[in-house]
Amino acid sequence: MECTSPEIQSEQGGEPMLRELLAASHLMSMEQLPGAVARRAAAHGLHDAVIYVVDLQQTVLRLLTGEGPDAGRNPGAETPELRVDGTVAGRAFQTMEPAFGQVLDGGKCQYWVPILDGAERLGVLRVTVRRDDARVLEDAEVLAGLVALIIVSKGPYSDSFSRLVRTRDMTVSAEMQWRLLPPMTFANDQVVIGAALEPAYMLGGDTFDYALAGDTVHLTIFDAMGHDTAAGLTSNLAVAACRNARIQGSGLIETAQAVEAALLEQDPSGRFVTGVLAELDLPSGRLSWISHGHPPPVVIRRSRWVTTLECPPGAPLGTGLGVHPEVCGEQLEPGDRILFYSDGIVEARDPSKQEFGLDRFVDFIIRREADGLSVPETLRRLVHSILEHHAGRLDDDATVLLLEWHGPLGVEDATERLKND
Repeated sequence: MECTSPEIQSEQGGEPMLRELLAASHLMSMEQLPGAVARRAAAHGLHDAVIYVVDLQQTVLRLLTGEGPDAGRNPGAETPELRVDGTVAGRAFQTMEPAFGQVLDGGKCQYWVPILDGAERLGVLRVTVRRDDARVLEDAEVLAGLVALIIVSKGPYSDSFSRLVRTRDMTVSAEMQWRLLPPMTFANDQVVIGAALEPAYMLGGDTFDYALAGDTVHLTIFDAMGHDTAAGLTSNLAVAACRNARIQGSGLIETAQAVEAALLEQDPSGRFVTGVLAELDLPSGRLSWISHGHPPPVVIRRSRWVTTLECPPGAPLGTGLGVHPEVCGEQLEPGDRILFYSDGIVEARDPSKQEFGLDRFVDFIIRREADGLSVPETLRRLVHSILEHHAGRLDDDATVLLLEWHGPLGVEDATERLKND
């Protein structure tokens, strides 16, 4: 039996609950969050509130238990881990839409709400509510948004949270990479950016970066020589030099030169990175990019692979060979998706040595777009498909950075314009 959509609305809103939790959050640790949420939510009609956070590979949702006098409910009464695939909680996570769950006594039911920081999926919040109270359901969704903000603010400083979202030990190189990366998903009304990396716990030299500055989106993908800790150090240095030059206002060529100078200064022995540096002008949709020995990006337009962005490349950064790239440009259309990737994506081989391949990679993205999946869910399934193809273990880092441009008018107007074309 499933819960039905509500018709009766509660007269009391959840503003006091949100104010109380926000005020308490300033002096709250991550361990205190579950109890604080459960206690304040229950006082406003959202009972038995529990928080599940997703692991790094987005395979399972794990219970955030908390500790201390504000821990609230006994965590032993809850399932400590839920699969993303095949559960109601996982459906809410995948679709980024609330989902009704088990029907309970007294006309109540479980309500699973995705915990979202913008487009970044952090986990799910479950509450027990009256299924006929639309106002309470709306309060649950707003509460999940506030929980997301608290997790984002407290998570980087909580070792217990870091342990919770890991399912195995991590190498030193991977530790460096994850600490440096921006969020795996970003979205506003004009653009969506998503990324995925594997092997999550053994990252070597692959990394990516992105940032917004006014009407410009900056994107970078690097692949450092080697698969060890030294490779991680090289890619970290490349990203730091790239950010430093970019923030000072350098263009694509000058930023790449700054990366090369930093690499040569630190290790003149020849440690290098390949990479693509790109800029997207949001109002016009004009994409500019340079390549330093890296696989060229791919453009998907209206569910078709329309072009590969070939461009005369420069030498890999850190080699000091003095071969400079050409700055190339491409005019995007609203709805276009641009795929930046490392060679580990397409060169992943199954036990019979068959490559995953560029055609299969692009076709996978196109098919998931046709299925109506979001960018983050598409990339989650892509990574799992590559791991399955490679029997669960990659020999090389595999990174994909996907940008979707909605157009200068934002997602709703761009979508309507595409329908009319």
